Amino acid sequence: MRLDRRTLLRGGLGIAVSVVAVYVLLSSVDVGRTLQVLSGASLAWIGVMLLTSVADVAARGARWRWLLRPIAILPYRRVLGYTLIGYLANNILPARLGELVRTHVLGERERISRPTVLGTVVVERITDTALVVVIAAGAILVLSARGVLTSAVLLGAAFVAVLIVGLGLLIVAHRLPGAERARRFVERWPRVVELATRLRTGLAVAGRPATLAGTVGLGMVSWAASILTFLTAGQAVGIELTLAQAALACTGVALATIVPSGPGYVGTFELTVVAILGTFGVGADEAFALALLTHASVILVTSVGGVIAFVRMGIGTPMSEADAPSPA
Repeated sequence: MRLDRRTLLRGGLGIAVSVVAVYVLLSSVDVGRTLQVLSGASLAWIGVMLLTSVADVAARGARWRWLLRPIAILPYRRVLGYTLIGYLANNILPARLGELVRTHVLGERERISRPTVLGTVVVERITDTALVVVIAAGAILVLSARGVLTSAVLLGAAFVAVLIVGLGLLIVAHRLPGAERARRFVERWPRVVELATRLRTGLAVAGRPATLAGTVGLGMVSWAASILTFLTAGQAVGIELTLAQAALACTGVALATIVPSGPGYVGTFELTVVAILGTFGVGADEAFALALLTHASVILVTSVGGVIAFVRMGIGTPMSEADAPSPA
């Protein structure tokens, strides 16, 4: 997989954003106090937190498999492996480039057009962002939060609306007025037509009610597990979060990571948690400890799982004829 100039620029911007976030964060917390809080963390609650992190990733793997089902029926174990490899790449590469990595690896290994696979990833990201905005809005209503939090959710809602409209237009583009004229013009570049057709095949899964319903349902399961990870991390360091507070912290991080950042969302993850929990009276040092613990759990589960998947699936080695899947 080659990285073009735009991708490299995005990666550089992501690293710069993380550097700024880390600088702002370290200027506002007492690292020594944070380490003291972490040293007293409950091992039992940390164990529960790791289990909820595993459940989160497992649900996300199931969701992607469900999205891919109209295109190719793949074993859950393999799709979960590709999902973990993508998360491992996100932990190493900036600006969420792991999304491109998992698209490339699944497409190559399963002999499915990579633009088609990318289309399913786009649908996944849009439904995920929509769920995040809905959950965050619900948490804000419960907590009667105001100010920057409300503005961030409204901005996220507007962003989701644009994405949904754009997705709908891409799916039905061939039926829109002037589509035939546009098609004849673009046919001068057959490769572009081919790539666009394959991408639309992946995006078209959003037009299947059963596929969309299953995607939303599994997305709700994964976000429930993710919120529980924040709740249990709070219990581990002695912070009693309400369900709404944990939901707002969790979805706030998700909205913040839409902005390109460094590998593993370092800096932006922690700064967002500290800022949100600070509005509820949680001290910056304690909130930083919670953020570090939660982030470490996610990084550990996805990195270990990604390495295991990478080795077990033999990524980087040629597939034998017997192991190769049938073309989709």
